[in-house]
Amino acid sequence: VARTASRPLAAGDISTFQSLVFLGGQLSLALCVLLCLNYYSIILGAASLSLVITYPLMKRITYWPQLVLGLTFNWGALLGWSAIRGSCEWSVCLPLYFAGVMWTLVYDTIYAHQDKRDDIMIGVKSTALQFKEDTKQWLSGFSLAMLLSLCVAGMNCNQTFPYYSAVAAVGAHLAHQIYTLDIDKPEDCWKKFASNRTVGILLFTGIVLGNL
Repeated sequence: VARTASRPLAAGDISTFQSLVFLGGQLSLALCVLLCLNYYSIILGAASLSLVITYPLMKRITYWPQLVLGLTFNWGALLGWSAIRGSCEWSVCLPLYFAGVMWTLVYDTIYAHQDKRDDIMIGVKSTALQFKEDTKQWLSGFSLAMLLSLCVAGMNCNQTFPYYSAVAAVGAHLAHQIYTLDIDKPEDCWKKFASNRTVGILLFTGIVLGNL
């Protein structure tokens, strides 16, 4: 698409072979990290490979590639816990994982609205094309599910007031983000997408202060 035409592979600055060599190097380093973890985490990490491999194909198959991205991208919610504890406490990990998936659906749907005109032309799919003018209602539903799941995860691991304060702040940020979003202005979609780093900072701060 026009927005990404200057990226190295699309612009022809590197060859497909060079990109595969680079990918192989990254995967090798990632494997070295994974093999330093406990056996439970090694198996759990390997289980994510099917999602990693299939995600890039999803735009050609379904209008929900953002859901598959969420399932893939948030695997760390499971792996991070097991790397420390040696296993997953599912009453905490699953709500946290689900919250991450819902968050990904929020920010990546916003991101996808930047390219919807090009996507229609080239025939690839996205939640932005699926939701159309109903996008804000869907984003609101995903945000509510995310906040409820974060509360469930917090209750199941005895989080404290700073954590729930951060969740409330995240909710306020998402509400403002969705309310002011203009899905027909790519520059505004990028601005709102990038503002999700604030969501991460707020939540991380709440988790640290809640544990302290």
